[in-house]
Amino acid sequence: MTMVTRLLHASLLVDDLSGARDFYEGVLGLSASPQRPEMSFAGVWYDIGACQIHLICLPNPEAGLTRPEHGGRDRHIALAVTDISQLKARLDNAGVAYTISQSGRSALFCRDPDGNALEFVES
Repeated sequence: MTMVTRLLHASLLVDDLSGARDFYEGVLGLSASPQRPEMSFAGVWYDIGACQIHLICLPNPEAGLTRPEHGGRDRHIALAVTDISQLKARLDNAGVAYTISQSGRSALFCRDPDGNALEFVES
């Protein structure tokens, strides 16, 4: 029997916190959590159900690394959405490139401004 019971948060490195916030808040519609304490580096937390995304503003140790075009073939986090067509419209309006899931599910992959891969699954 495993002692691991649930995912608490996923952390993503960002170089430009302002640009990342424009994406996560402006395009995805997330709201910054007031729970983040003062830390020695800039960042922001987003509550998503019982989980969080933590954006950590630190130099990217993988800068210049070539990532696969399709985020499903890279490290990624998956987020549930209620309407994939609405998300597509928001991404299109923001000029954010995405690829459709190759599994046949109602899902897509995109990258945030720092190249972090995100999967969105309609549920």
